[in-house]
Amino acid sequence: MEKKEKKPNFFVRAGKAIGRYFKEVVGEVKKLSWPTKKELINYSLAVLAFVALMAAIMWVLDLGFSTGITALAGIGK
Repeated sequence: MEKKEKKPNFFVRAGKAIGRYFKEVVGEVKKLSWPTKKELINYSLAVLAFVALMAAIMWVLDLGFSTGITALAGIGK
């Protein structure tokens, strides 16, 4: 009768899997291309402009809704 090959225990398999994961992560990080300083500044300004625009839109909507609700509440008085 042939003897079955013994499978490594859970901790050995987990350790190898974790090691392989980090090795692959390092390999992927090496492939990254980072933005230049000029690109980073442009992207940051674009994000800030978008956030400012969205804040202004939310402020206008909030002002409009609060004015409308106040007007509706004043109808019954």
